[in-house]
Amino acid sequence: MEQLKVKQFADALKLETLVGDPDQVITFITGDVNRPGLQLTGFFDYFASDRIQIIGKAEIAYLHERCDSAQRTQILERLMQYEVPAVLLSRSQEAPQELLEACRKFHRPLFRSPLVTTKLVNSTINFLNILLAPRITEHGVLLDVAGVGVMLTGESGLGKSETALELIKRGHRLVADDVVEISRLSNDQLIGTSPESVRHFMEIRGIGIVDIRALYGSGAVLMSKAIDIVVQLEPWDSQKQYERLGLDDNTTEILGVTLPIIVLPVRPGRNLAMVTEVAARNMRLKSMGYNAAMELHRRLNANLDVIGDI
Repeated sequence: MEQLKVKQFADALKLETLVGDPDQVITFITGDVNRPGLQLTGFFDYFASDRIQIIGKAEIAYLHERCDSAQRTQILERLMQYEVPAVLLSRSQEAPQELLEACRKFHRPLFRSPLVTTKLVNSTINFLNILLAPRITEHGVLLDVAGVGVMLTGESGLGKSETALELIKRGHRLVADDVVEISRLSNDQLIGTSPESVRHFMEIRGIGIVDIRALYGSGAVLMSKAIDIVVQLEPWDSQKQYERLGLDDNTTEILGVTLPIIVLPVRPGRNLAMVTEVAARNMRLKSMGYNAAMELHRRLNANLDVIGDI
């Protein structure tokens, strides 16, 4: 469940407010919408009253052509007696006077959009899915590296921001530094963004706060990015066995979504930005069906088979 003020909702979807105080609060509990065609005929069984109601050209035509003023008043007041979050009119249609009065009487926000009904439905659902998506905040850095969403994690002081800065110098783009807000939009997709108050800013120890967009231009930053891989930095441990071949895919879980994870040990002289870039490009190859480790494994097995036949 999420809440927005009428003005915030109208601004987000570029809607004209016909009824509703700008500071009135709208409560959203579902990402679905409803077109109340059946309800306008008087059938309220299974009415999805917890959804935003979208009234299109067909509904308005029915109200004008099949109902007189008294009937419109009766059916619209019955509709607005339910706790509907809001009502949206598509195609910049003129709102019937009875609809305006019913919304005012029961304090239901009424909006108007220039979009055709199908596009209004789609844009509203997309907005609600983002608004209502499960979300958490993680400590890390999120970048777009060669089209791959890479989230750098690890303890403070290991060089996440410095690695990110080097990647930005190489032409890649920053999404968030230090604080990453993560939302799950579907069963297998996570979207990361930065809190608005610190968006595009980065902390570099010894220098302080820098504005990446001001330093490198708008092409060096992104508002949001799907997270494809996690790169975890950790201090080098000589007793630990690190991945050498890459035959086994290690994973981690965020908000119920499984993501590949690569553990990069940090020690002096190691170019973490270059290794991170290689990891991102290698993942793109894997998504296209090519796995270098499996290819090498296949070639070695083929050579062993040839030797065995001699």
